[in-house]
Amino acid sequence: MDERLLEVCVDDAPGLHAAIAGGANRIELCAALTVGGLTPSPGLMAAAAGSPVPVYAMIRPRSGDFVFAETEIEIMLADIDHARHCGLSGVVLGASLPDGRLDAAVLRRLCMHAQGLGTTLHRAFDLVPSFADAIEIAVELGFERILTSGGAPTVLQGLDQLERIVALAGNRISIMPGGGVKAENAAELIARLGVRELHASGGLARGPAGEKILELGFDAASRRATDKNTVAAVKAAMGGR
Repeated sequence: MDERLLEVCVDDAPGLHAAIAGGANRIELCAALTVGGLTPSPGLMAAAAGSPVPVYAMIRPRSGDFVFAETEIEIMLADIDHARHCGLSGVVLGASLPDGRLDAAVLRRLCMHAQGLGTTLHRAFDLVPSFADAIEIAVELGFERILTSGGAPTVLQGLDQLERIVALAGNRISIMPGGGVKAENAAELIARLGVRELHASGGLARGPAGEKILELGFDAASRRATDKNTVAAVKAAMGGR
């Protein structure tokens, strides 16, 4: 059977352990998944370093767009250094120009700095005006894979574009659909797209820790918790080995 890989994004230590227990093949380590993921803390990177599966750290210094100032780029370079120092397997990168195109110059700096680490191009890709041009940049820079929803809020909404992206990429770079991947649609995505990697949160809504916590702004009502059984269900639905 074909090997099929499930990457799970997590933003805390319990989530990390739940994802691994559920059968995740790779971890995308983040902070603040409620805004799409930010750079995890040095302590969380260190805690993930001994994981039995590869761990890739998100390198994103703030929420919002992916147009980064020089000071932010310097922070990203330092965060790449810390991911390497902790012994993580890779980093997750992205940078945009104001018009949405990939910022090839910034990405080249980041990728060169990350030499020796695996690299994933994150969903900054979903903002580009031309998927074809963005794929060429990603291939030229040596990214291993592109995480994408096909430019739509969810993978199911972007399925037609995902088919086109997979065809454009060919065998040159892996396309990893992510954004609303669930046990209920994983098999359809594998069958229709022919991909071997999927990206999921494996999360269940858990709500804030308490009413006062929410009232004072210490938590978000949309917070989700990585669930071992949910991860296992997605993995099982993917088939393969």
